[in-house]
Amino acid sequence: MKLPRRHFLHLAARAAALPAASRIARAQTYPTRPITMIVPFPPGGANDTLGRIIAERMRGILNQSIVIENIGGAAGSIGVGRAVRSPADGYTLNIGSVSSHVLAGAIYPLPYDLVKDLEPVALLAFEPLMIVGRKSMPGADLKGLIAWLKANPNKASAGFNVGSGQILAAFFQKETGTRFTLVPYRGNPIQDVAAGQIDLTFTQPAWLPLLRAGTVKAYAVTSEARLALAPDIPTFAETGLPALSYSPWTGLFAPKATPNDIVGKLNAAAVEALADEGVRSRLVDLGNEFFHETNKHRRRSAPL
Repeated sequence: MKLPRRHFLHLAARAAALPAASRIARAQTYPTRPITMIVPFPPGGANDTLGRIIAERMRGILNQSIVIENIGGAAGSIGVGRAVRSPADGYTLNIGSVSSHVLAGAIYPLPYDLVKDLEPVALLAFEPLMIVGRKSMPGADLKGLIAWLKANPNKASAGFNVGSGQILAAFFQKETGTRFTLVPYRGNPIQDVAAGQIDLTFTQPAWLPLLRAGTVKAYAVTSEARLALAPDIPTFAETGLPALSYSPWTGLFAPKATPNDIVGKLNAAAVEALADEGVRSRLVDLGNEFFHETNKHRRRSAPL
């Protein structure tokens, strides 16, 4: 399935519905009160962290507070539903990912349309996934891990967030001919991997500090190039599994019918925030990549 970046690119093509003078006046006065940014996952995860970093910089650009509201559950669909039902006035935003804004629609019967009921504001970043194991997990490298999993079917457990991690874990089993127990988590299962309560997970590079501390070990990363922060971790393509090359995106959305001039102002604020060297440095430290740096080599199909 190809990543639906086109949803972010149609903004400029939409015609404005109100007279130019009215639009200009509204854009100049907006925002006049705090904005709520709904994060459809529990605190501390990748989307939550990225959202807080972006919101912190956008506050200064818009000269208005941005309040983070975490509404987790059901692959992000509960929080997204809250955003969809909010007034289309620019005072409710929704940060989301492939899990919450694409895969949730394939997993759950949603009372809203992910394409028609949301207005894309900005594409923020891409974040690859890693396969991470407890420090005592057999296999010195991915080849060794796969060999052990094949020799011991269904003896290992893999925790996942409903969404990208779940689909990638299932796809990994299909591509490698392995079988292990999938354990769903409301939040990120990495702490249970570190504690040895489960064996594996597919997670973001934001957890590299645990790897550096020797608490867990990483076998491969889904990005097409090795991570600058962890050059010792091979890519799946390098290990002979190019079909697992994949970097989920994170984007900013508003309810449908949010006025174009307000969407434009929010887009400009997000773009300016992403251009800030301090913001970029913090996001890079968490393993994020940016659109203009990746669009030259992400044209082919991805597994998700």
